[in-house]
Amino acid sequence: MGRPLHAYLAPGGSRFVDAVAVALDGGPAVLPVPPGPPASVAALLDELRPHAIVTADGRTERLTDPADCPDEVAAVVVTSGSTGTPKGVELPAEALRRSAAASLDALGARPGGRWLACLPPYHIAGLQVLVRALVAGTTPVFGEHFEPAALAGADAAYVALVPTMLYRALRAGADLRHFGAVLVGGAATAPALLAEARAAGVRVTATYGMTETCGGCVYDGRPLPGVQVDIDADGRVRVAGSVLARGYRLRPSLTAAAFDGTGFRTDDLGRLTASGRLEVLGRADEVIVTGGRKVHPQQVEALLGAHRSVAAVVVGGVADEEWGQRVVAAVVPSDPRRPPALAALRRHVATYAPGWTAPRGLLVVPDLPRLASGKVDRSAAVAILTTEEEHQT
Repeated sequence: MGRPLHAYLAPGGSRFVDAVAVALDGGPAVLPVPPGPPASVAALLDELRPHAIVTADGRTERLTDPADCPDEVAAVVVTSGSTGTPKGVELPAEALRRSAAASLDALGARPGGRWLACLPPYHIAGLQVLVRALVAGTTPVFGEHFEPAALAGADAAYVALVPTMLYRALRAGADLRHFGAVLVGGAATAPALLAEARAAGVRVTATYGMTETCGGCVYDGRPLPGVQVDIDADGRVRVAGSVLARGYRLRPSLTAAAFDGTGFRTDDLGRLTASGRLEVLGRADEVIVTGGRKVHPQQVEALLGAHRSVAAVVVGGVADEEWGQRVVAAVVPSDPRRPPALAALRRHVATYAPGWTAPRGLLVVPDLPRLASGKVDRSAAVAILTTEEEHQT
C-alpha cells in the first residue's frame, strides 16, 4: 500500500497551501519542484517518479511509470546536500507536524500570529513556514519576491530568512522589530550579523537543521523539544527524535547509510559545550589540512565575520607546496572604500584561535556567488578562491 505523489511545477500561493494541508491529512503527497531548465526538471521527475504533474495553472497531468509513496509520507523535498546530486527526501506528515509544533512552542507563538512566506516552498525552510501556519490554524502572508521594504510593512508576526536576507534587510534600514520572531538559518549566520540584528531590537533566532530533519531542529544551539543531538566518535553531528525524514526516495542504500534506525548522521562536524549547546564547526568534506593541522572553515568564517570591516566571508583551502593547503578567505567588505587588509584579519583571528588557523591569503570581492535561495554558493565561492591569483598574501 502507499499513496500517490504529485509534483508541483510552480509551487506557491494558496493552491499549494491547500495541497500541503491535504497531504498532511493523508491525501496525495506533494513534491515541490525547484525551477530549472526543462532537461533538468525532466531528469528529476524521471528520478523521483511522481504519479502526476500539477502545472502553474492548476492542471493535473498523469505520468507513466509512477512509484507509490509510503503511507506516512506527506512531502518529498529535493536536496543536493554536500554531493551536488539531487535527492528526494521523504518527510512523514507526523514529523512535519511535530517539527512545526515544536517551533511554535519554542517561539512562544501567539494564537493567530501569521507567518510571512518569502522563502520558496521547494526548500524545506519555505515548506515549513506553510506547515507552521497550518498547524497554528492561520493563513500565511505571501511575499512574491524578497524585498527588504516588504519585510518592514508585512502584516505578519513571524518570518523565516536566510542570512543574506537578514543582512540586506538591515543594510536597507528595514525595521523588523514588529516581528515576534525572525528565524535565520539555511547557512551559517555570522555572529556579527546576529549581534547587529539584536542591537537593532530584532528578535532573531539562529537555527540549525536540514531537509532530513524537517528544517531547523536546533534553535540558538538548543535542540527543540523531541529532538536529541549528540556527536559521533568522528566528530559528526547526529540528530534523533520525532522530526526525522523517512529516508531518500527510491534510494535504499543511501537511506541505510544516513539513517541507522537510531538517528540521522549529518555531514556536519560539531561539539557540545558543557552547558549542552551545539556548536557547528563545519562540514566534514570541507576540512582544510594545512601543515598537518586541521582547520574548520566555518570556525574561521565566524571569527572573520565578527570583524567590523567584514560583511560576508567564505574560507577555503588552496593547494600549496609548503603547507599542502593554504587557508584563504574571500571577503565582502562592510565599506567597499575601505577594504580590510590581510594582516589585520590575521591578527583578529589569532586573538581568538591558534595562529595557524588564520588565513594566509585574502581576496576582496564585491559579493559572493549565491544560490537561488539566497544562500552563499560555497562551491562556487571556493572555486573563485582556488582559481583567482590576486590574493593578498
